Amino acid sequence: MDQPGVQQIFFQHVKSNLASHISLVDEIADLLHISNDSAYRRIRGEKPLSFEELKKLCAHYRISLDQLFHLNNNSFLFNGPLISKDNFGIEMYLQHLLDQLNFFNSFERRELYYISKDLFIFHCFGFHELTVFKIFFWMKSIIQYPMDGKDLMVLDSLRENVFKMTTKLIEAYNRVPSLEIWNDDSLNATIRQIDYYRQSRVFPSDQYALNVYRNLMEMIDHIEKQAEAGCKFSVNGKPTSASTSYKFYVNDFLLGDNCNLAILNDAKVVYINHSVLNIIMTRDPVFTDYIYQHTRNIIRKSTLMSYVGEKDRKKFFNGLREKIESRIKAV
Repeated sequence: MDQPGVQQIFFQHVKSNLASHISLVDEIADLLHISNDSAYRRIRGEKPLSFEELKKLCAHYRISLDQLFHLNNNSFLFNGPLISKDNFGIEMYLQHLLDQLNFFNSFERRELYYISKDLFIFHCFGFHELTVFKIFFWMKSIIQYPMDGKDLMVLDSLRENVFKMTTKLIEAYNRVPSLEIWNDDSLNATIRQIDYYRQSRVFPSDQYALNVYRNLMEMIDHIEKQAEAGCKFSVNGKPTSASTSYKFYVNDFLLGDNCNLAILNDAKVVYINHSVLNIIMTRDPVFTDYIYQHTRNIIRKSTLMSYVGEKDRKKFFNGLREKIESRIKAV
């Protein structure tokens, strides 16, 4: 790190990962416990970073030097916690999602790409029974809490705390311009989850299962309205001049992978959802640019359903509704 050019590249990378309102100089000075003048000299490359300073900065910003300077192009650094019943709390998890959305919204230029294999969780918020069901599914089937159908009613009582959080999440999510790519299978995982719990008689009653299915139907109706308008707005709301862009595509042959790509000013961040609840992320420029190019290629082979394509749009969403309607009739 004794070459000013290399050190400046390092700090340029750090700056690209900061929200636009955050001062790089103040950040570095606070982290290294030095004056702003000393921070300036390090950022400009006039004073070399010590190994201890470099270690502290890399740990704080989760930077891999071999990837940053392309020392090894065959490895990519991801980070993210692994969730278990020992460290999972629903309010903490929702707060983490909210923090990520607020981080996105701190950037002037931002856009979120989502290639859908399963239902994007933000669409569920605003639909009470569907949200409670998803939380119950996570806790019982994924994290393996010892729960039964009566616990659904306990979770239902969390309305005040959890739904304060989900209201904030909806508001924050609706401020992020988004592009989603769906296919005919994007809803199947959620439908299978509801089917399994109904057939296993986990639900406290058939009426509760019906409420979840109907919430799912209402959610699809709302997504279709947003796709038609080409912008986001709240449930039962209407588009306004302040509404952010919502581009909805359908791809007939691609099975999505629940990969999220965030464009934040000039930086790219990839979030990969694994094991249902866990999320890992990387800012590696090689990997994120590869995902960006892959996503753009998929978009070129997909059909835009926002603004245009009314016939295709109605056909697609009617197909989703038919899947849900068949389950409602079977209850």
